[in-house]
Amino acid sequence: MASAIPTGLTHEMMATVTEDMSPPHLKGAAVLSTPAMISLMEQCALQAMLPYLDPGETTVGTEVCVTHDAALRVGQQVTIRARFQGVEGRRYVWEVEALGPDGRRIGGGTHKRAVVSLARLGGQGG
Repeated sequence: MASAIPTGLTHEMMATVTEDMSPPHLKGAAVLSTPAMISLMEQCALQAMLPYLDPGETTVGTEVCVTHDAALRVGQQVTIRARFQGVEGRRYVWEVEALGPDGRRIGGGTHKRAVVSLARLGGQGG
């Protein structure tokens, strides 16, 4: 069970903004969309939790509360950081942020995840 995650644990990942991360309704605006930024934040928190899970467990996102404050263009590097804040009931609370190549914050907030059984979800894991 993920209860052994130390408060303050920080995980970081980098990605390059690609065309498929752009908002489809903004033709020609080749920028990182808010849903794509949130997806990266969720992936970062998930990756941080994986080493602490028991076999047959995974996590699912349950809440996201973030702002998207600045644009990143296709081809630019984004750094995603997730820092574990603690447990609220069954929810694992993460402070998440996205940083541009110059280190300035382009978005951030909180994200919560819950540990679930893969069997209950109908998955096999791996």
